[in-house]
Amino acid sequence: MKRFSLLLLCLFICYIAYYDFRVGTLPAVSQAASDNTTVPVVTTSISQKKSINYFEHKVKQGDTVLSIIEKYHSMLPASIEQISKDFEELNSDVKAHSIVTGQIYRFPSYKQ
Repeated sequence: MKRFSLLLLCLFICYIAYYDFRVGTLPAVSQAASDNTTVPVVTTSISQKKSINYFEHKVKQGDTVLSIIEKYHSMLPASIEQISKDFEELNSDVKAHSIVTGQIYRFPSYKQ
């Protein structure tokens, strides 16, 4: 009986590992991409020195400024410091590392 229980336990662990590798337990990126929380690109002028294109996005749990920019552009289009600086210019009262879930922020768009 112990051997049978051990065999069932091993099979169950193998199934769990197979399921995690094939299906996964985290939400798929395609679900986030199909969510219509991103607003089209708009241009704004910051202190009349330069204008920054931006898009608005509602932050979901686990999102960071860099992850949202990376989802939008499929890669990081600029340095981390530049992205943080542009984000903080577009959202004057918010630091890039302290965004709040459920809020809508302006994120810099580097698409031409």
